[in-house]
Amino acid sequence: MSQRYAIVAATFYRDLADRLIAGAQASFAEATGPEAADGPADVYEVPGAFELPLAAKMAAESGRYAGVACVGAVIRGETDHYDWVCGEAARGIQQVQLDTGVPTSFGVLTVDSMDQALARSGGDKRDSGRHAADAVIALLAVRRGLAG
Repeated sequence: MSQRYAIVAATFYRDLADRLIAGAQASFAEATGPEAADGPADVYEVPGAFELPLAAKMAAESGRYAGVACVGAVIRGETDHYDWVCGEAARGIQQVQLDTGVPTSFGVLTVDSMDQALARSGGDKRDSGRHAADAVIALLAVRRGLAG
């Protein structure tokens, strides 16, 4: 069964966003197979992580997507801005899936340095874009299992 997904990406750190999008696309492609010539996921870009929840909600409420993977990065700076953005992005993304019932994952890097971000965006530690897509796919499997 072919399904369409959405990837909502915060592009404040463009290079990181591109890496995270690629990881999510790869996971969704493995789950759906090669039938979608333009890829299994539509990508919607927003300026930063704070904007992810509203864009995810719009995608989820559109009825076009089985799930939404949110990706981006917030790198700690010298002010409290990091804490506010990270917390509100996480809270908002969680609220989207609770309100809509559409699996919506948090693939936002919340790190102290660019080196940490690179390692977690397809580098040596993990691929958080792929993990965000994997979470959506896992939640859909739970839904199928509960549907009988």
